[in-house]
Amino acid sequence: MIAPFVILSLEVMNKPVSSAQHSLAQDRFSNSPDNLRNIAQDMLGYAKKQGATAASAEVSEGFGQSVTVRHGEVETIEYNRDKGLGITVYLGQQRGNASTSDFSPQAVRDTVDAALSIARYTAIDDCSGLPEQDSLATEFADLDLYHPWDLPVEGAISLALECEQAALESDARIRNSEGATVSVHEVQFVFANSLGFMGGYPSSRHSLSCSVIAEQMDAMERDYWYSVARHSGDLLSAQQVGKIAAGRTVRRLGARQIATMQVPVLLEAVVAASLLGHFVGAVSGGSLYRKSSFLLDQLDKPVFASHINLSDVPDIKKGLASSPFDDEGVITQRRNIIENGVLRGYLLGSYSARKLGMHSTGNSGGNHNLILQPSGGNMPDLDLAGLLKTMGRGLLVTELLGQGVNSITGDYSRGAAGFWVENGQIQYPVHEVTIAGNLKEMYRNIVAVGSDVLVQGSRQCGSILLEGMTVAGS
Repeated sequence: MIAPFVILSLEVMNKPVSSAQHSLAQDRFSNSPDNLRNIAQDMLGYAKKQGATAASAEVSEGFGQSVTVRHGEVETIEYNRDKGLGITVYLGQQRGNASTSDFSPQAVRDTVDAALSIARYTAIDDCSGLPEQDSLATEFADLDLYHPWDLPVEGAISLALECEQAALESDARIRNSEGATVSVHEVQFVFANSLGFMGGYPSSRHSLSCSVIAEQMDAMERDYWYSVARHSGDLLSAQQVGKIAAGRTVRRLGARQIATMQVPVLLEAVVAASLLGHFVGAVSGGSLYRKSSFLLDQLDKPVFASHINLSDVPDIKKGLASSPFDDEGVITQRRNIIENGVLRGYLLGSYSARKLGMHSTGNSGGNHNLILQPSGGNMPDLDLAGLLKTMGRGLLVTELLGQGVNSITGDYSRGAAGFWVENGQIQYPVHEVTIAGNLKEMYRNIVAVGSDVLVQGSRQCGSILLEGMTVAGS
């Protein structure tokens, strides 16, 4: 049964996530939150008038500044200011979508007309449509996602110079620089649909990064570091980022190859999160209903080592992937995806859920803050040094190269660089090797997850120690 097309007045629409944050954003964006809501409502109203049986609309705008310095000189200063709106319409179970960056009334109408025109020529899909109304968010917690950074370009230049200088002065072997960058970004949006849902909020994301090159004899090595946060006060200092980048670069000098063998592999936290990325792809709705996942039909079955617990947490204050609702307006909630190694849930939007005969999990748009708990079976929580001692002999991987992962079979083969470890101690840097295995076995063979949790994105975990993998070298 097709849900009725409801257009509510602004007075009874869902309240914004944080009136204080919206008030703060009012002075920094070209459009007020009320203006974005008016545009969204106009789009839905016009779509209904033109015959749409259901519709959803999103209106957003954002701006940013990025400054890069190299060798003590300003290399680039970039400003961006973007805006856009999109409309998805349904004619029964025929779907059409169109978008524009023009907010004028005529452009809004033209965009809706274009979406309707597309819908008329699409095939009927019995899984298409808006989410179930009772799954939509009705109350929005303030997740503290918006922290504007009043950073003039001169201040950004000064921070970037300080960061690069800290790296260059850290070690005489740092001979070259690929630059240091300071970025500021703010965005606000409103999402609405014809079931009466309307919600939106402003958010911010700021970062500081540095990349340098070290030389010794005829060898050169490059590495980098960065810090990212909602609030500028939560970033590492410019000096910290520069020094970490330099330290990571210098330690790679003198790298050698190793023989081909099968040994334990320890993935440093900075690269370990990629294992979670492959898992997300395998348990996301699109891969499952297309049968292109190596974890088909594994719900409520053990897929990880028994001490592994993984949660999807959307409500962390200042979280880099926090949100009170997903891309369809469906309410988000904390979920245990892996419990003691057992797969307890998928990541589904409404369309993929219908294809699978299930319900949306509030993951249209992907995972939220995906958190892998530190664990070591019967061992206590271990930092990186503790994991090295537990491994004893093997390869510590600090960089992964290439994309050699088969999402259907789980076969895994990627270029790597890192350090050879003996007796729990780093011996020398290693490069030009390949690590290979199968993700299904790798997940089950996780010996321990470290307490050295790194937060640089939506997937958070410590270093991961794996049982024997094939390391292909010289």
